[in-house]
Amino acid sequence: MNAAIRAAVRTALYHGLEIYGIRRGYQGMIEGDIFPMETTSVSNIIQRGGTILKTARSKDFMTKEGREKAFQQLKKHAIDGLVLIGGDGTFKGANIFFQEHSLPAVGIPGTIDNDIAGTDYTLGFDTAVNTAVEAIDKIRDTAEAHDRMFIVEVMGRDAGYIALNSGIACGAEDILVPEQISDFKAILERISNDARRKKLVNIIVVAEGDDFGGAEAVRQKIVEKFPHIDVRATILGHIQRGGSPSYFDRVQASRMGYAAVNALIEGQSQVMIGLESQELIYTPFDQAIKQHAPLDMQMLEMAKILSS
Repeated sequence: MNAAIRAAVRTALYHGLEIYGIRRGYQGMIEGDIFPMETTSVSNIIQRGGTILKTARSKDFMTKEGREKAFQQLKKHAIDGLVLIGGDGTFKGANIFFQEHSLPAVGIPGTIDNDIAGTDYTLGFDTAVNTAVEAIDKIRDTAEAHDRMFIVEVMGRDAGYIALNSGIACGAEDILVPEQISDFKAILERISNDARRKKLVNIIVVAEGDDFGGAEAVRQKIVEKFPHIDVRATILGHIQRGGSPSYFDRVQASRMGYAAVNALIEGQSQVMIGLESQELIYTPFDQAIKQHAPLDMQMLEMAKILSS
């Protein structure tokens, strides 16, 4: 997000525009937490994780009264266009705001889940997957040394993109995702076959939103069936949301921040900047929020074949 903020600020200043930062998203907009930004405001932030503008959920913005307060704050600062970084909730809010106050907005998809329709990639996904891969690789070293099975839980409450991609990259024996009902009978059969051929090291990657209930629930089920196997559960948690962003995240975030400001200058409104086949495209908010980007089930099938 910081790379996108940096790009938006410097692009706006290059074109002679005044640009303001709004801390804590829509809540900060309502409360008037708005300040002018200069080129030095975004110095030395491209390598930092998180966001210098911070983020917050806003129940107040869900009300007409809250949105009116937000509009008055923007009017006070003579703000006539918005660049937003977020997901479904952010874009839905922008659509309603436009209907009530006709304030144009351009969105940048920012979620590690990578599940927004209209783009192949969302900010933070590449860094999150790389963080998961690095952690799972280290866990495999321990698994190899001690002949253990590890169940690794990654983030993904509603989407299995991190689980799928990190699982393939790390050679996981099984990958469990929210998009597919877990065939636990097949998993137990595979473990039984592996035990017969003395394959003692297994890595199972589980998305937190998997129907079976996460890493610990999977571990307990396996231990019930195979009490002689040493099975451990590891939850990677919020380490996936932080840290220095990958080069890919930095470059694409810079492209999107630059494109968002140019889109506003060109008169675009209520669109999300997307990336398809490495080309930047515009997708109307209505389409972006209508459905989640589907998981590639062929990749899931490939993962099963490659781990056999």
